[in-house]
Amino acid sequence: MKVLLVGSGGREAALAWAFSRSPLLSDLACAPGNAGIARHARRIAIPAENVDALAEHAIAEAYDLVVIGPEAPLVSGLADRLREAGLAAFGPSAAAATIEGSKAFSKEFMARHGIPTAGFRIFDDPAAASRYLLSASAVYPLVVKADGLAAGKGVVIAEDSQTAVETAEHMLSGRAFGDAGRRVVVEEMLRGREASFFVVTDGSTSLELPTCQDYKRAHDDDRGPNTGGMGTYSPSVWLDERTRRTLRETIVQPTVRGLADEGRPLSGVIFIGVMLTDDGPKALEYNARFGDPEAQVLIPRLDGDWLEVLHACARGELAGTRLRFRDEAAVCVVMTSAGYPGAYEKGVPIEGIEDAERLSDVMVFHAGTELDASGRLVTAGGRVLGVTAIGSDLAAARDRAYDGVARIRWTGERHRSDIAADAIANSARA
Repeated sequence: MKVLLVGSGGREAALAWAFSRSPLLSDLACAPGNAGIARHARRIAIPAENVDALAEHAIAEAYDLVVIGPEAPLVSGLADRLREAGLAAFGPSAAAATIEGSKAFSKEFMARHGIPTAGFRIFDDPAAASRYLLSASAVYPLVVKADGLAAGKGVVIAEDSQTAVETAEHMLSGRAFGDAGRRVVVEEMLRGREASFFVVTDGSTSLELPTCQDYKRAHDDDRGPNTGGMGTYSPSVWLDERTRRTLRETIVQPTVRGLADEGRPLSGVIFIGVMLTDDGPKALEYNARFGDPEAQVLIPRLDGDWLEVLHACARGELAGTRLRFRDEAAVCVVMTSAGYPGAYEKGVPIEGIEDAERLSDVMVFHAGTELDASGRLVTAGGRVLGVTAIGSDLAAARDRAYDGVARIRWTGERHRSDIAADAIANSARA
């Protein structure tokens, strides 16, 4: 099978690793890829956001399957272009991807279909937003979100009205996130524990993936700004079967059915970020693709062939497919450049990856890496590497992951030291 993988992050690195192990694969290309993905795939110098060039390339090369990793080309309609040309594409249409591309749409969609979520208001006028945020109706802390795509950074928890007003005005002005912030969602602050829930669906058949938890805040103990993700583990210790059943019945099934009823059936992956509150699970947000870094723990746990599964999904043939996953746990620790999620330096030499990969059941998935003019591996992004380990339980996987992290170094490297620690402590108390 001739496959094109679109994207350049840790999620795509994990997919490339998985595809390279498939007996179905004859040729793998990645656009644009990164230095680590190049170990498994030919790199195509087309940015993931250039939908026209990607469509032209894929059609000319007649790929058997195109797997679209990141959100931007999905929202821009790459999957539609490919399907119109008769190619199999794993990823939703632009209409379906709107559940990620617009937070305002997704909140109104939840309201239309009775999906439990936080109370919300939507604003596109700074004066109207300020009036509400300064009124007695606004209960603090609350959450201010940019409507459009903001690389996981468009969410601010405002503890007081001054912070909320400044945040909303900054977003609505376009200075923060451009057009993605020209509309904002102001949400009730939910209390509880966040969890991640993933489903692969071809629009009619849905297959549940293992549970996992991710860590969005930049620093230990969930302090600091929100990021694209600082680490993750699987399985979750907080999502028992009863809670998962409630999630399926009140959130997952109404979401899949609602999209189909509205004429935008989703084929690909649905991620649902949920808050486990005292009143039951409530939906926080949707993604229309594999999460990053969640993919780095979910993908290695499959006892089977991801290429076969994703090809079946792209062809609308998931019915009859069964997913089996390894019993072992997985932990991923994200290593970042100093300053992330703010400004950071690029081109810093990286050492020690080979030492880390010599460890049993440790995988290093590249996210922001490149080769410099002399062929040295250097940093090229905020999130640089995801070090994933498999273990008999979370404690064993965590120990291996941090052993791998300890062997890798570059000037300014930073990572959280508490990934999965709360889960292990909770398991010990149980």
